[in-house]
This record gives sequence, structure tokens and C-alpha cells, in this order.
Amino acid sequence: MTNNSIIKFSNTNVREMPMYYDYAAAVYAVKNYIIEETGEDFLLFSDSDTTNEIWEVLEEDLEFNRDEVQLLKPIYDCLETATISSNHNDQRMEFVIKPSIVNNLYYYPKFKVALAQMSIFKTHDDRDHDCIFAPSNEHMQAFLDYVLQRKREYIQDYVTVFIDTDGDVETEKEKVTNLVSRDDVFLEEEMKKQIYRSIDEFFMNNGEFFKTYNIPFKRGILLYGDPGNGKTTLVKSIAHSISAPVAYWQITEYTSSYSIGEVFSSVAKMAPMVLVIEDIDSMPEDVRSFFLNTLDGATSKEGIFLIGTTNYPEKIDPALINRSGRFDRAYEIPMPTKEMRINYLKAKNLVHFLTEEDIEQIAEHADGFSFADLNEVYNSLALQWHYEKQVDVQQICRELKNDNQKANDRSWKTEKRRMGFNF
Repeated sequence: MTNNSIIKFSNTNVREMPMYYDYAAAVYAVKNYIIEETGEDFLLFSDSDTTNEIWEVLEEDLEFNRDEVQLLKPIYDCLETATISSNHNDQRMEFVIKPSIVNNLYYYPKFKVALAQMSIFKTHDDRDHDCIFAPSNEHMQAFLDYVLQRKREYIQDYVTVFIDTDGDVETEKEKVTNLVSRDDVFLEEEMKKQIYRSIDEFFMNNGEFFKTYNIPFKRGILLYGDPGNGKTTLVKSIAHSISAPVAYWQITEYTSSYSIGEVFSSVAKMAPMVLVIEDIDSMPEDVRSFFLNTLDGATSKEGIFLIGTTNYPEKIDPALINRSGRFDRAYEIPMPTKEMRINYLKAKNLVHFLTEEDIEQIAEHADGFSFADLNEVYNSLALQWHYEKQVDVQQICRELKNDNQKANDRSWKTEKRRMGFNF
């Protein structure tokens, strides 16, 4: 084994260098095993700046691309080598057994790269270390290019969700299961055309339109309006109709300059892509300037189609939409018109048990209803029809209007009632 280091593990012992020895003994054993198995010498690499992409791709490859990666051997004989996890969707829930990422040595023969998440046991604490082995920088670079390509391939089946916590940013992948097509989006036709046209042009031909007309390759739109009128449905339809990754970021009280930097650093690696920022009006006061400066950065939004959503546009910092390059257009998602209410109800297949005159009557009584309200009207009508083979449109609409009024007024109780025990 070639070793040009100044300090060699073979010349150290636990008494002279106890802290280094604990770490090096484990790494040395793993490295020697790889050399014996492959006949190659290996360098050790750190991945402090990859934001976990390498390990995400490894996990994905173990499940869906097994030809690329081999499990060489467990590292410690008395630590777990597999994990039990749940796998559930709308239809069923099941438990599955998966190979553990921790305590197993994996190898990519095509790139001659070995990966090991291994525990280092010390007297006062234990720590997990990410160890990446490759024969040269060239082998490592080829593997990193593969990691980015693989992530772009598989991430299109997921929505990457960023969750701001106290002092950190957690990342989850949510499998896209409920397909939402553009036909499922009920908007005024001109607005719908403008939004989808800008989306399509952004992701068509690697942004050739932007290069042709010397336009910066970044775009931002703001969707605002009362809840329940289709902002989320619009975003879902975009996710399903483009061949690009989509990420979702919910602004909370924990959003900080650190989390802003982490999110934009992560999405830059997936560009071109869509970043949805939910409830952008909730951005904490003390980080708004940092957020604006990030949006104004020369490369922070390159290749990113930014979609901000809010139910309270009056709370948004005017600086967000008063400067080009932040949010270029703002679209109000309004309450549905009577025509839109009719089209929505017809799309719910109410014609199976109601006439077109009935549907028009519902749309008339549902004036001021959001799409979420109309969905509840449909659920109530379907339930009543299922049991009674008849429906009372006026009663259902009246009850829902009454419930909405109580929610707005926060007046759920109609009379004072005594709570507690009577003796």
C-alpha cells in the first residue's frame, strides 16, 4: 500500500496518540479491505459541502439501481446491517427491510469509489463518520458527476421538502402520488396561459429563449389570494407537467439566514428547477434583508423558477415585488366565478346523479365559495345521494355558509354551556 504521509498509522499506538488511533484503526481496517478486494490504492475524501447528495443517491441506487452498487461487507459485526422502515401510500401501509447505510461498506465498480458511514468508538463519545474512498481525484470527479445526474433523474419523482427547525434545516423527499394535470387547474384563461407559458419557456431547450434575448435565466412569480382557491393545485400541476426537480420550502418562525443560505445552496445544485416558497409573508423581520440580498445575488437564482405563495399579500414586504429579479409578476388567485364553479362541479362528475340545471342551481347558491368549499359541497352531496337517493342543494349550501360564518366570527357556540361534573 502506497503511503506518503508524514504520520503513518502503522507507526502509531494507542498510548501515544489515543484520539487519532481510535479513528485511524477503523479507517485503516476498512481501507485495507478495499485494497485487498480491488487491487487499487485509495485516497480518503471528505463530503462536508455536498449536503448529503452522495448518501441520498446511494440509498436510491440500493432500491432502484442495484446494478451500479455492490454491498462488499458489514464493518462491525455487532452493529445493525439492515433497517426496518414503513412504506405507505393512499392504498396501503407495509413494513420493509432495507440494507442499512450505516455500518455497511458499499462499492461502485464503474467509478472505483467506496462509501462507508461508520461509527468511531471513543472513551467518552461515539461519532459517525462519512468515509469516501477513491483511487484519484479523477475517479472522484467522475463519481460526483454521476451523483448529480442521478439526483436530477430520480428527484423528478419526488418533491424535496425543506423544513426549518431550531438551528438547522431538515430535508425530506415526498413521493409524488396524486397526479394533478393542467386541466385540473381552474383559473381565468388568460392568467392560466401566461403562467404556463412562462413555465414552459423557462424549461424548454435549456433556457435557449433567455440566451437568445439576453434575459437573466431566473424567474419569479407570486401567487396570492384567499385560501382554498387553487394555489396549491396550481403548484402541483406545475410539478407534474415539467421535466425538472421541484422543491417546497415552508417559511416558519425558525427561518434564519443560515436556513436561507442552506436552501438556496441546495437548490442551486438541482437547477434548472422550481422552488416553491409557501407563506412567504411569514418571513421573520430580522432575516428579510438577508433574504432579499440572496435573491439579488448574481448566481443565487440562476436556473431557478421561484414561486412564492401567500394568503395575506398585505403583509408582504413591498421590496419583494417592487424590484425586477425578485418576483417579476404577481397573480391574484381569485374566488371562482359562477362559470368556474359550474365547470368545477361538472369535473367532479356530479352529472352522475344531478342534472345540469341542478348543478347550475348549486353554483348559484355557492356564490362566495372557494374551490375547497365546493369540494366539501360535492362530498356532502355524494354522501346524501348515496344514502337517500336524493339531495337538498339549498340545505347543504346553507349549512356550509353558516359554518364558514361561524369560523370567520369565531362564534361556534350558540349558547353558554357549563362544563364539568355535577354532584
